[in-house]
Amino acid sequence: MNKHSIGVIGSGSWATAIVKILACKSNNVHWWIREPEIIDNLNKFEHNPLYLSTIEFDINKLSISNDIIEIISKSDIIVLCLPAPFLNIALEHCSPEMLQNKIIVSAIKGIVPEHNVIIADYLHQQYKVPYDSIVIVSGPSHAEEVAAEKLTYLTFASQSSKHALLVASKFDCRYIKTTLSDDIFGTEYAPVLKNIIAIACGICHSLGYGDNFQAVLVSNAIQEIKRFVDAVHPIDRDINSSVYLGDLLVTAYSNFSRNRLFGSMIGNGYSVKAAQLEMKMIAEGYYAVKCIKKINESYNVYMPITDAVYNIVYENITPVMEMRILTDQLT
Repeated sequence: MNKHSIGVIGSGSWATAIVKILACKSNNVHWWIREPEIIDNLNKFEHNPLYLSTIEFDINKLSISNDIIEIISKSDIIVLCLPAPFLNIALEHCSPEMLQNKIIVSAIKGIVPEHNVIIADYLHQQYKVPYDSIVIVSGPSHAEEVAAEKLTYLTFASQSSKHALLVASKFDCRYIKTTLSDDIFGTEYAPVLKNIIAIACGICHSLGYGDNFQAVLVSNAIQEIKRFVDAVHPIDRDINSSVYLGDLLVTAYSNFSRNRLFGSMIGNGYSVKAAQLEMKMIAEGYYAVKCIKKINESYNVYMPITDAVYNIVYENITPVMEMRILTDQLT
């Protein structure tokens, strides 16, 4: 089980929770962290001072460095776990040769803004990583609950069932149950879209829309997600399974959802910049909605919720007016 070395790229909440999971089953997890102060704190006090600080790590099981080339060179399996807008910068000094013959796991729920593509396409196009060497890990999952060892179901999607099974075996533990899938595109696009939906849910909540309307919004949202992923990658998939519908529900309703929080702040009158500064965390849906809007120009899928969020955060249409229009488009 431990013969494959694992490297985690990122230091936020989800990366910290993933390192906790992996360190339970491996005696040597390589962890890339950009910030020297976080590394120092981990080495001295055995916890991440900025994210999920209640987790205590056995430092003897971790090899921590701010040299990403070192971490990648030591790892057979590389878990990318940082905000999508930062991925291009994090990998800027890496060559395609460095990622060959490795399994690349994406735990990122976003689109690379500079290239306007999902992570699998970015890795394939920019670093020549074969699609069957890519594994997508998706929820429903909030890092805070994983840190608290609350039962969580994760789906591992790959065009290689062998790679999906191998990566899943590294995560499987007492509080993590795993499922396999071959839908790498659907399991990437659906989380991107659910972050956009969560912004809409937060906006509506702040505007005073109740549970009745929120139920209508979310039920329409899963149909919107299905229309889009079926257009982009038409395969046989059950959109009601937990990796699609479950992930949407937890992000749309949970108090841990940063995208819902971002939407709530927008609905309460914050500007986009003010909301971002107040949160001190990345709301992936803000970047994603612009990317999806652009991608959808090629497919022309009917996406009223996505369009409404885009109009609010990028076109400065007032939330009250835009949501009033949206209510007439839902069924």
